[in-house]
Amino acid sequence: SLMVDVTGQTRKEKVILPSYLHGKKPNTIPNKKIEDPASGKVSISSLATRQDLTNFHLIPPRVTFGVLKEGCTYATTVIMKNVGVNFSRFRVKQPPPYTGLRVMYTPGPVAAGLQVELEIEIFAMLIGGKDTGGLEEVSHDIEILTETETLLLPVKANILC
Repeated sequence: SLMVDVTGQTRKEKVILPSYLHGKKPNTIPNKKIEDPASGKVSISSLATRQDLTNFHLIPPRVTFGVLKEGCTYATTVIMKNVGVNFSRFRVKQPPPYTGLRVMYTPGPVAAGLQVELEIEIFAMLIGGKDTGGLEEVSHDIEILTETETLLLPVKANILC
């Protein structure tokens, strides 16, 4: 029960539920066209009433690089897991060059239950010419286009000049 803690005592504060239990997924934009006749469609009655058309989960859901030294290149890996029942395709809309971000991945279909690694690489460079006190924040949402929705992967970094 959410009313008591592990020791059996009444909780003093409210339990904060994760977003996936609220029935909505953060940072997604649903596509207009949901069904693609060329993709493998499963006709199972238990899936006919399914409301959640999510195919992919991002692990972690956001990337924070922290404080970076100007002129250096940093990289991290994000796992994109297919949690749907069909194979699914995706593509990544590359960020503009002025952000210093680049996404490297292997294109192709991803089978149900399998995952793909996306390597997020950032070249730490200052965008503006004004003095910002030695620290400039870089923030960008990487768009990942799937068959059913557009996932947004927020990437943040602070560049030390």
